[in-house]
Amino acid sequence: MSLTDWYLTPEERDNPATVLDRRHADGAAWTAGNEVTPLIHGATYFAELLRCLAEIEAGDLVLFTDWRGDPDERLDDDGTQVKDALCKAAERGAVVRGLVWRSHLDRLSFSEQENRHLGEDIEAAGGLCLLDQRVRPGGSHHQKFVVLRHPHRPELDVAFVGGIDLCHSRRDDSDHGGDPQPQKMAKVYGRTPPWHDIQVAIRGPAVGDVETVFRERWDDPAPLTRNPINVVSERVRHSPRRATPLPEQLPDPAPRGTCHVQLLRNYANRHPGYPFAPDGERSVALGYHKVIERAQTFIYLEDQYLWSGEVVRCLAEALSGQPNLRLIAVIPHYPDQDGKVAMPPNLVGRKQALDRLRAAAPDRVAVYGIENHAGTPVYVHAKTCIVDDVWASVGSDNVNRRSWTHDSELTCAVLDDDVDGRSPAVVDAFGDGARRFARSLRLALAREHLDRSDDDGLIDPVEMFDAFASSAAALQKWHDGGRTGPRPPGRLRPYSMPHLSPFTLAWATPLYRVVADPDGRPLRQRYRHRFS
Repeated sequence: MSLTDWYLTPEERDNPATVLDRRHADGAAWTAGNEVTPLIHGATYFAELLRCLAEIEAGDLVLFTDWRGDPDERLDDDGTQVKDALCKAAERGAVVRGLVWRSHLDRLSFSEQENRHLGEDIEAAGGLCLLDQRVRPGGSHHQKFVVLRHPHRPELDVAFVGGIDLCHSRRDDSDHGGDPQPQKMAKVYGRTPPWHDIQVAIRGPAVGDVETVFRERWDDPAPLTRNPINVVSERVRHSPRRATPLPEQLPDPAPRGTCHVQLLRNYANRHPGYPFAPDGERSVALGYHKVIERAQTFIYLEDQYLWSGEVVRCLAEALSGQPNLRLIAVIPHYPDQDGKVAMPPNLVGRKQALDRLRAAAPDRVAVYGIENHAGTPVYVHAKTCIVDDVWASVGSDNVNRRSWTHDSELTCAVLDDDVDGRSPAVVDAFGDGARRFARSLRLALAREHLDRSDDDGLIDPVEMFDAFASSAAALQKWHDGGRTGPRPPGRLRPYSMPHLSPFTLAWATPLYRVVADPDGRPLRQRYRHRFS
């Protein structure tokens, strides 16, 4: 397998200012020898994060970024809160540093106060957590990762990367009863909204790459905010306004696994530009484009949004060009916010995307939502993509224009040296063969959605495509028949696009383009419909 066939080269990343690709002695834009473990569901991730934080000692390093952080979110059934785990690490003498999005006002349903309170708790314990608003107007810092380094015990070094925030509603498990500490969402999701999400634990040299992503943002000399109201508020509260120097970066952890990892990012084009990305970076979009052009048999997506006809164009073109290519997308049945004004802009971009995909291959595109066994819809917050059982990504980025151009994002693209020899051993067009990480992740997700305990009839992606369709049709038929008789196994139901009237489209489309899914590319790229 030639890694440059699946991964971006440093030149293809199109951001010469970053040190991310220059830090490797071999000149590669990725690392080898990593152990990558998928952590499906917030409860799984929180338990592993809490275990690793409990091992932190004096002199160790704890770095984290987040979109939203709720200090009182419980990480386990014993009541250990986010602030407890992070503050105890600081009190033991660890260097604890965080970057949390400053956020918009709470009255806009974001998290200004929660993020501030988490920072205050950490600072009281001796750490430092900065509220970071160095984003394009209307943008956010959406990266969600944690890095733990141990100068005297490097075998414990780990990075967690994915879509799971350290906040309310995230601690759900495979039963999908929801987090006992819920975040307010659309009424259809109930009092404790079920939540489906994914994070990965990385051990090996790629930990150093994730740390570098943090350091580039931390060392940015620009003010954390230029909003005069925020500046006055910081002075009144005596909030920290500058980053303190970090300890010198340790050598990368030693190789310990079979996975190659490439970090893909998005940073908006903004003024003033980031020192590490003066014109922004769109390697998430570029990485997806490169891989999807190679797709031969199967693309599996789990995504919170799946918006924008322009963004899914690469998927549509691949489907049109490969007559045997199939696409499964698992998305939320309903937006997270309801209301006559809030909901329609959330649906405009999805309508654009689904119309384009279904026009390209009406019989080879299948879109599903999931529900728990009580019939409550599960909010899909996962951001993962698997192509031909070779390449897999898990991260913070959604398939929409905001994630691919406007907000800060981080995703891990994984290629495993270990081959999965089960038949069919090769489903890609180039003979590279199915890889253990990508196939195992796909099968783990499929078993949950189908209520299966084994992989029978799922290893072949074409058979899995049919199994999803059959299971979803059976469950939908049971609902349509009044839910009489035994409930069929499985949690999938076909996604049904709500009707949007011409009048609704007329007023909701501008809001979608400007507010919900803005474009953060330079004008020349927008006009050319390109990402580089």
